[in-house]
Amino acid sequence: MIPYGKQEVTQQDIDSVVSVLKSDFLTQGPQVPLFENAIKTAVNCEYALAVNSATSALHIACLALDVGKGDVVWTTPITFVASANCALYCGADVDFVDIDAETYNLSPKLLEQKLKHAKQNNLALPKVVIPVHLCGQPCEMDKIYALGQEYGFAIIEDASHAIGGKYKGKPIGNCEYSDITVFSFHPVKIVTTAEGGVATTNSQKLFQKLELLRSHGITREPELLKNESHGGWYYEQIDLGFNYRMTEMQAALGASQMLRLHDFVARRNELADKYDVLLADLPIIVPKQHVDSYSGRHLYVILLELEKINLSHKEVFEKLRENGVGVNLHYIPVHTQPYYEGLGFSKGQFPLSESYYQGAISIPLFHAMTDAQLSEVVSTLKNILS
Repeated sequence: MIPYGKQEVTQQDIDSVVSVLKSDFLTQGPQVPLFENAIKTAVNCEYALAVNSATSALHIACLALDVGKGDVVWTTPITFVASANCALYCGADVDFVDIDAETYNLSPKLLEQKLKHAKQNNLALPKVVIPVHLCGQPCEMDKIYALGQEYGFAIIEDASHAIGGKYKGKPIGNCEYSDITVFSFHPVKIVTTAEGGVATTNSQKLFQKLELLRSHGITREPELLKNESHGGWYYEQIDLGFNYRMTEMQAALGASQMLRLHDFVARRNELADKYDVLLADLPIIVPKQHVDSYSGRHLYVILLELEKINLSHKEVFEKLRENGVGVNLHYIPVHTQPYYEGLGFSKGQFPLSESYYQGAISIPLFHAMTDAQLSEVVSTLKNILS
């Protein structure tokens, strides 16, 4: 089976992790700052904070921006549930903005329409908007940022798919158009720490809040203490935080992988370009790339033109798996999940997202994929769709 995504772990990665296992620190040692520095260098931001998952990063990013009860956070329906759940963790409400029909990212045009409608009808405006860089392709962040300035919302970029990508020639994660950017390092992502995430920001205030929330709300920093120190052992809990720390082993793996980030993303783009050419004559729509973007190419999603195919979406999906192509689907629209239906959402509210879901299939794409594997995927697709 050719998987839709797969990590690559080299001997250098293994040696980095083993060296940590033989060291004095398995947690809260030098490797986490080393990994954070690698991220800062790669994305050209002021601050980077490593945590145990991108979900944790999204959670504390919302908290750092003072999201709470009575607030509302807007995101896209086409994302993993964590992009919406993070607001609910804070006691806030969630709403969605439908996608652009070509890029599958949150639509700035529909965002503007929804903001105008909310303002004209005295409805709640968002405290935070979370655009998601689906498949690694960045959203149109300049337009979203301009709307944020006009309507007063903060922005968290969910760049879980997008490490190594660029927007308008600059690295995703530099936070030029956002308050905080979040990356994921799950095994199927571009770079892996097994499980893990990072939040980047250019705000010292936000970074200090994120740092507190990562580790129980506890600090030893003299300038943050409320009372005079009792001695070298002294710490204070000054906020209600969590244990969202990343281990030293995870960070060592991540720092080793970051040395190959450019090669990973270049290879993914090379493979995606080959798919674009080889799939051009099939009854499918290949992913359109925005002119301002350089995608991390985490995923390669095709849309079936079902009116031209004598098979259903489900039948194509299952036949691909039966023939050794490990496809997946990213994503089921969040608002159609039973939990969100329980919150009052229903099918039909975001038609572009629902239309996307009816024909989307993620086909294999990972940087260790061979040309022979790619040819096998293409050949299998052609045989099924002919």
